[in-house]
Amino acid sequence: MNARNVKIGLVGIGGIGQHHVNYLSDMDNVELVGVCDTDREKADRTAKERGTTAYYDAVDLLERSGLDLIIIAVPHYDHPAIAMEAFKRGVHVLCEKPIAVHVNAANAMIRAYEEAKETHPGLQFAIMFQERTLPFYAKLKELLADGTLGKLTRATWIHTKWFRSQAYYDSGGWRATWAGEGGGILTNQCPHTLDMYQWLFGLPEAITGHAHIGKYHDIEVEDEVTAYFEHANGMIGHLVVTTAELPGTNRLEIVGDLGKLLLENGKLLHYRYPQSMLAFSRETDQRFAEWTIEPEEVAVDENAPNGHRVVTRRLVDRLLGKDVELIAEGPEGLGSLTLANGIMLSAFRKRTEPVPIDGDAFQAELEERIRTSSFVKKAARAQDAAEDMSTSFGKTN
Repeated sequence: MNARNVKIGLVGIGGIGQHHVNYLSDMDNVELVGVCDTDREKADRTAKERGTTAYYDAVDLLERSGLDLIIIAVPHYDHPAIAMEAFKRGVHVLCEKPIAVHVNAANAMIRAYEEAKETHPGLQFAIMFQERTLPFYAKLKELLADGTLGKLTRATWIHTKWFRSQAYYDSGGWRATWAGEGGGILTNQCPHTLDMYQWLFGLPEAITGHAHIGKYHDIEVEDEVTAYFEHANGMIGHLVVTTAELPGTNRLEIVGDLGKLLLENGKLLHYRYPQSMLAFSRETDQRFAEWTIEPEEVAVDENAPNGHRVVTRRLVDRLLGKDVELIAEGPEGLGSLTLANGIMLSAFRKRTEPVPIDGDAFQAELEERIRTSSFVKKAARAQDAAEDMSTSFGKTN
């Protein structure tokens, strides 16, 4: 693309959509050519404030605004349909998480992208996994890529800094319902955590999940989950998440043959083993042993640019012809969704599920819950358009 500005259209002006509007307003080399929402008043108001055009239908936005790139920030079920409409028109896509509600829809979306690239070879598809830019997570990725810990044996992640009140769940008629959102904490809050897990460790070969439905909130989806992952290389993983704890915990412990990393409370600690843990176990004559290791605090540049703006900036730069890597290519969204669907399918069936998961089985379970739902959603409370969404974003401290 040789144009000086990338013309961007935004569909969905809820809380996260407003966040996109805010940072786009002062980003170089972009022009917001349209905002779209089924709430006409919201679309009109935002368009007037930002000096752009209001649309009420995503196809109209795609057809009439002259956009180069569409940012999709609508409820989850609509992600694939809007993205596929964009792909067939040669419009670049930046999709909010999750890529879709179930892996079948995600795979259809990815196939549509690959097919569209045959006609539009330069077509770009990115997904908003901004937590990959957070300094502590970026440092973990670097250390693991360097083989610092040797053979990984265990990763345990307690991530309960996702507190959501009943007022939050009541703020939208689609929230926390099978038909409107397709799930709870795994679908809404944890796609970032799940993406980070598979980004750091890869996908497991088997998933065992335990999900509690509406345990702490008046909702029909999961608000507390514990999962166990088994990897082909022998590593095991644990995940504990909930939207009920206050204050919450974010503690990630990664154990390897040669050391351990501990991330908690804004500190990354490295425990360097004096020798291979596994070799010591095989070779020592001691029946019992204990290593006293003083951890080193790993230096992390906490001021490094991060967040949604960085993800969008990287995509805009690529569209302007710069040779840059995207923070997350769109098809990578399938990884976190595989974990989310796999955990829930395991919980539904009360058994361990292999990976790749049975997408048809999960979709059937989901559709049955939608069909038989008797849940009555409370009247949605109006959401303050000026609410600071940054308090909802995942943090490492």
